[in-house]
Amino acid sequence: MKVVIVGGGQVGQYIAHMLIKNNCTVKLIENREEILEKIKKELPQDCIVEGSGTDPSVLESIKMADADVAAIVTGADETNLVASTIAKYEFGVPRVIARVNNPKNAWMFNAEMGVDVALNQADLMAHIVVEEMDLKNILTLMKMNRGDYSIIQISVDDQSEAVSKEISRLDIPEKALLIAVYRGKEVIIPHGNTVILSGDNILAFADSDSTNKLNALFGLR
Repeated sequence: MKVVIVGGGQVGQYIAHMLIKNNCTVKLIENREEILEKIKKELPQDCIVEGSGTDPSVLESIKMADADVAAIVTGADETNLVASTIAKYEFGVPRVIARVNNPKNAWMFNAEMGVDVALNQADLMAHIVVEEMDLKNILTLMKMNRGDYSIIQISVDDQSEAVSKEISRLDIPEKALLIAVYRGKEVIIPHGNTVILSGDNILAFADSDSTNKLNALFGLR
């Protein structure tokens, strides 16, 4: 399966790692220099494409028309919508998956815009809160059939080195993805500028080794 990922941030990198591990052909498109420097150290060079995911010439150069799936996961909804439309209507990608960053924009991520599946993280978290699901049950339900990835919950200790720091400044393991931060009754969708506070509960997706690293990061110094 050939998958094109637009957006090389935490989400894009994580998806790329998992797909490569499962023998998929992956092309990850990114145009931010600081992100490119990081992913060049973590991903095979032949899967990294420097450029914009909304530039038809870039998409043409990687034979976007041959892709089975396009995963559009940048941190900007306007970029994700444009990239989705181009992928679907200019290159005929059979399945286009797009990330929704701002829940208020979710209504725009539809078939007319070329989006087959809209991933609305906030909506998922809202359902968990409303349904009052036990996070321990979520961990069991979300255990992966292959490997040892699972959903975990971590409480931030007041002595943790992560307290009062932005997520972008933390050494998050490459095989871990922060899904949500619970702060009292508030549910926060984590971004690079989200500041971690003592007492936060963090929902993450990680393998067993990364789970240990996250516990060390958010636990006692």
